[in-house]
Amino acid sequence: MTAEARLVAACAKVQTTGADEVAIRTLLAGGIDWTAFARMLVERGLTSRAGHTLLRVAPELLPDDISGALRAVVDQTRAANVSLLAQLARSLDAMPSAPAVERVRHAHAAANGALAANPHEPAAWRTLGPAFADLKQLEEAIACYGRAITLALDDAAAALERIAEAVEASDRALALDPGNTAAGRTSIHALLFACDWSRRDEIKDRIGDPLRRGEALITPFNHLAISDSEADNFALARIWARVVPPSAEPLWRGERYYHDRIRIAYISTDFRDTLSVNAIAGGFEGHDKSRFELTAISLNPSDGSETRRRLEAAFDRFIDVQAMSDARVAQMLRDGEIDIAIDLNGYAGNRRNGILAHRPAPIQVNYLGYAGTMGMPFFDYIIADRIVIPEEHHAYYSEKVVYLPDTFFPTDRKRRIAERTPSRAEFGLPESRFVFTCHNTAYKISPEIFDVWMRLLRTVEGSALWLGATDGLASANLRREAERRGVAPGRLVFGPWVAQRADHLARLRLADLFLDTLPYNAHTTACDALWAGLPLLTCRGSTFPARVAASLLGAVGLPELVTESLEEYEALARDLAGDPRRLAALKEKLTRNRDTALLFDSARFTRHLESAYVGMWERYQAGLPPESFAVAP
Repeated sequence: MTAEARLVAACAKVQTTGADEVAIRTLLAGGIDWTAFARMLVERGLTSRAGHTLLRVAPELLPDDISGALRAVVDQTRAANVSLLAQLARSLDAMPSAPAVERVRHAHAAANGALAANPHEPAAWRTLGPAFADLKQLEEAIACYGRAITLALDDAAAALERIAEAVEASDRALALDPGNTAAGRTSIHALLFACDWSRRDEIKDRIGDPLRRGEALITPFNHLAISDSEADNFALARIWARVVPPSAEPLWRGERYYHDRIRIAYISTDFRDTLSVNAIAGGFEGHDKSRFELTAISLNPSDGSETRRRLEAAFDRFIDVQAMSDARVAQMLRDGEIDIAIDLNGYAGNRRNGILAHRPAPIQVNYLGYAGTMGMPFFDYIIADRIVIPEEHHAYYSEKVVYLPDTFFPTDRKRRIAERTPSRAEFGLPESRFVFTCHNTAYKISPEIFDVWMRLLRTVEGSALWLGATDGLASANLRREAERRGVAPGRLVFGPWVAQRADHLARLRLADLFLDTLPYNAHTTACDALWAGLPLLTCRGSTFPARVAASLLGAVGLPELVTESLEEYEALARDLAGDPRRLAALKEKLTRNRDTALLFDSARFTRHLESAYVGMWERYQAGLPPESFAVAP
């Protein structure tokens, strides 16, 4: 284990021991690769917890830039705690005095003190959750359980317990009030990420009926994982759009700007070491700076990673706006006379769609972060390709569609693959049997696709299914589902988590075939597999996220791995597993194409993206309204 990995293990505990603190000081004194350490923390979601420990135990041994970055992340955790505690205090103040209420007040005061001392202590929230539930204040209870989950995600056992508690609290809330949308959303989110399919039909019914009444019981992002209807996705987006209506006083009122360069602002929560931004990082760097002036609007703090430093260097201006209101950020964009504002989140992550609701720019674009329409009138365009949004689907998009010629999805040729390919034994994989794999996030695994995978394991003797690292509840549920389908649970192998992205790419070579999910395909994960030389099999679905892998395979020159039904998908997977020569030929073709295919031609992609921006800008300069168009090859 590297020094960096040992430091993560020592300082990422909720409660450190004296031995841990001695180990931390010893490791820091011996020298740490801070880039590698930061990447490990970010990938495991431990930056804030480890930062708090390091700042408490050995602040004098931290470089100034690392200390500052960690302090900013810890402060954000403290602020989230303070905000929720204040909300809970207001709820208590609104209740009539009673012994039960006083007991919760004491618990609240104790939690306040505990979290002031250690902002990452999930026990404080676990105590408050049941206390509020006993008062029948179930929305407050759910909020406490949710905070406990957030603070304990790195601990699989704790996460299992917390998710179970969240589902239980949600059920109690729904029993008392079937219209409790907060409880419904919490329950659906937890069940999806836990791969708990026991109530999947019930969930679909609970979503469908309110949707037809114009009510939203699920977030648009989670809905993509269970929906095969673009019409439903559009209807849900329009419902959510009501929450963020366009400003009655737009900041941009039709003025035309005349600049030497087109001014572009990219807005994102993820200007860090994340999958989505790693995919487009090469595009940021490849922009023609003689024609485009680039601004990054960062909605989250720095993670101190190499990726963050790389991104900061790629832009003319990199602005951290996490402490600014939506209105203030919008005014800043207007004052800067931004021509084109691109929202890289959409409905994903800790989005701030309210910024563009103020209409700070003449051209506003939905791109990359969310595979669907925003349903909001202040988004003018969505960038796509003809596979993910065929022309007959334009009716389900409030934005005008701009087609890129090869694929809408960016890739980064600078991604490094570790020179050493590990052995299968290191990951618990069978040495001489066929290995299917899927490293998609667990919420993307549907029971329908899992049925296919289990039939393949029953058919292909001795084969294994290698899945990505996930929490204990999801892995336990998936093993149980395998056993129900007549497959030994031991034939499912999970993870483990790997700190370095280069090592993850290298280990993908251990698998024989990547099996995609439906109705939410692999996106960046698919690019990773193809870049590593691992063939990917997909089934083209009927929605944007169900068609992304088809787009990627077309751009890498492997359209023969795109199937049109789950029956065809299963048959091709079975045939490839039984025909080593055919599979080897596919791998050889992928290896040849890697250096010539359109998918990995970052420079070509960036030129096409720039042409899309120019086309939008020229229409605006001519006084024409937004309109769909295609970029020429």
